[in-house]
Amino acid sequence: MREIRLGEGSGPLRGVKVVEIAGIGPGPHACMILADLGADVVRVERPGGHWAAGGPHDLLNRGRPSVALDLKHPEAVQTVLALVEDADVLVEGMRPGVLERLGLGPDVLHARNPRLVVGRMTGWGQTGPWAEVAGHDLTYVAVSGALHGLGQDQARPHFPGNLLGDFGGGSTYLVVGVLAALLEAKTSGQGQVVDAAVVDGTAHLNAIGAAFLAMPGHREERAANLLDGGAPFYDVYETADGRHMAVGALEPQFHDLFLDLLGIADTAPDRLDRSQHDELRRQVGDAFRSRTQAEWASVFDGTDACVAPVLPLAEAVEHPHLRAREVFVEHAGQVQPAPAPRFSRTTTALGLPPAPTAGSDTRAALEAWGIADVDGLVERGVAVQT
Repeated sequence: MREIRLGEGSGPLRGVKVVEIAGIGPGPHACMILADLGADVVRVERPGGHWAAGGPHDLLNRGRPSVALDLKHPEAVQTVLALVEDADVLVEGMRPGVLERLGLGPDVLHARNPRLVVGRMTGWGQTGPWAEVAGHDLTYVAVSGALHGLGQDQARPHFPGNLLGDFGGGSTYLVVGVLAALLEAKTSGQGQVVDAAVVDGTAHLNAIGAAFLAMPGHREERAANLLDGGAPFYDVYETADGRHMAVGALEPQFHDLFLDLLGIADTAPDRLDRSQHDELRRQVGDAFRSRTQAEWASVFDGTDACVAPVLPLAEAVEHPHLRAREVFVEHAGQVQPAPAPRFSRTTTALGLPPAPTAGSDTRAALEAWGIADVDGLVERGVAVQT
């Protein structure tokens, strides 16, 4: 059994206590961030865990113990309320109304702890005609207006896994909202509900898209504009070994250096002449196909040409710059992203590795949080120790 101690986080959220009602995707990612930043987070899971949980390698569940409670049992609900009494935040990611049906709605929570911040993570939000409709990252970003412009394939959009919606528009905005509400609660003494929806956050992330839409000449087409591959100096090119280089030479001085290092400065047409973009793209493509990715990476290394190799994650961990900054670290035998961002005084550090199974920390965590009669809860089937 792992030892659980509170208040040992080293980041700026040290001393903040968070109760997580386990879910999948953005909720766990948000709680991973809070734990990375030093908060004491306890993850309350259903006995047996969720079908999508990744066990001891699921990094979204790192930094916090796992407690298995059967929330259909009234004593389990009372146990959560006991945890909430001394907590600052509760995070949940169920469909609207489910928490209320369990007897843990915001009114009940605030009656027990008026200063509690309740972070609610959903795809569509707590209100609206689709609030209770099932969905996933792909459908949320589709409706938000972000998916339509993704990728350089004019025939169909391409999506970046579930990074944009679940984690960009979802968990990141949930954390922002929770931290803002925590700050306000310190002044008012009152908690509140943070309604974080993937569609809201993704639309907000795409504020630049709304700005471009209002500008003359912008087209809502893929590979037709400055930052979507429409410009040959902001695109991805194949190298001789079938790998790729990313080019972001937007500013004139960077573009001039790019052409010089690529070896086509004397033949490349004027980049401001859109009628010559096909020719410029051809010359850039031909040049990149003449050498391997490693050779071009060496040419552009440390320059202001704004060119970088496109690396798979397994190679990104070994990139000299990322290695020097320790962007990835080895912890509990697994290479993983280090906490971000960084702080000059309240430095962060990784804590517990992901629990091997749901409920593996039930006894230790509940006792550390001051819950009475933990053995009795386990004996009565209210809590499960795996």
